[in-house]
Amino acid sequence: MKLKCAAIAVCAMLLLSANVSAEEMKTFGIGVILGKPTGITAKYKIDHRLAVDAGVGWKTSGDDEFYTYADVLYHLHDVIVVKKGKLPLYLGAGLRYVNRDKDDDKFGIRIPIGAEYLFDGLPLGAFAEIAPVLNLSPDTDVDLEGGIGIRFYF
Repeated sequence: MKLKCAAIAVCAMLLLSANVSAEEMKTFGIGVILGKPTGITAKYKIDHRLAVDAGVGWKTSGDDEFYTYADVLYHLHDVIVVKKGKLPLYLGAGLRYVNRDKDDDKFGIRIPIGAEYLFDGLPLGAFAEIAPVLNLSPDTDVDLEGGIGIRFYF
């Protein structure tokens, strides 16, 4: 509980002290994702179109599962035009590993598809994504992951 309060306080201080427009937004962002998985997410923008996204998290119900994933994302900036900020769509490919207490661990290929709203005047990005996963072990099958989240960019 103390860790959650400290994280909220740090985020609030960073938001209140920041005054950076979307054009000046830095290349590294960190934040939270809620969904499957729920946890911490980070994104590094290589250039205007390419980024690397990674996260760690857990499943919020059922068996104890710990997730890690990493994706390469390609952004499409001009598909959706908004009056303030920016709303690029993205798609990508990556890997996902799930450590499961009761069963064999899972390893698979992720195909994330989503959109991230980049706020005008704040170093924030709010996103929503879905990610079909082709599990390669312990069995070949398909999962569907996804979530919503927010990142603070440095």
